[in-house]
Amino acid sequence: MARLNYHHLYYFWRVASIGHLTQAAEQLHVSQSALSSQIKQLENKIGQTLFEREGRRLVLTDVGKKVQLYAQDIFATGEELEQFLKSGNTQHHHLNIGFETHLSRNFIEAFIAPLLDDASVSFSLYARNISDLMAGLSSHELDIALTNRALANDVQGVMWQNQLVARQSVAIVGPSGAKPKTKFPEGYADKKWILPGHNMGIRSLFESFCTTHQYRADVKTEVDDMAMMRLLARDSGYLSVLPPVVVKDEIEMGRLEVYQELPQAYEHFYAISQPRKFVPEVLLHLLKQQQLE
Repeated sequence: MARLNYHHLYYFWRVASIGHLTQAAEQLHVSQSALSSQIKQLENKIGQTLFEREGRRLVLTDVGKKVQLYAQDIFATGEELEQFLKSGNTQHHHLNIGFETHLSRNFIEAFIAPLLDDASVSFSLYARNISDLMAGLSSHELDIALTNRALANDVQGVMWQNQLVARQSVAIVGPSGAKPKTKFPEGYADKKWILPGHNMGIRSLFESFCTTHQYRADVKTEVDDMAMMRLLARDSGYLSVLPPVVVKDEIEMGRLEVYQELPQAYEHFYAISQPRKFVPEVLLHLLKQQQLE
């Protein structure tokens, strides 16, 4: 077989990584038809079908999955080299840090605090959804990503490194001076609640706690963003369920107080990365500082 066209292979890899032809075309700055044509030429070259259509989705065939594994090794290494060469001045380091959009800003601020005091380091922060964080890590546009969930290694061969960097207790928080004098659930019958969305781990912890105590919460609103949770907890007068670190300023000012910590309930925070041939020393040092005992 004649030598592969690596330009075609690269386009295939980006589509396979993103999982959507239109989004890949936008990121690659080519038309959707041109991108589709490039992949078709690769399929004709190797005599194998790489994608199958399921409705509007492109799904890798068995051969496509194997080709993607090879392409991942080839192009991920190449993009890592490109980022390394772009770093240029070894006396100054720049980190690109991504974080899930709903994460507590107080946690993020605590994580980056060591970098603020280091004159040899600059950094950029990017708020993204989890799929965009994974894409940014795979393309080496991001050095690290902060999430509140560990990522499992997927069937496409992507290896994720999950370091637990923080663990925050989860508690019932409400207006200062209004804490029931009785133990939960007594005294909570007429309370209204601001709760995390059902897609957040904290919500399931609270639901289990309520089931144990045969309590049904009167939910006023559900929020999947911790910054918004903080504002509503501060201003609404309702009870909320969240890590106290999210509202630490309001607690210190006496506007809110912790009514009760949920037993054995924690939100975990992870620094996600991928194996790399070269890891900046400043990043290794930062992660070492964040290690939990």
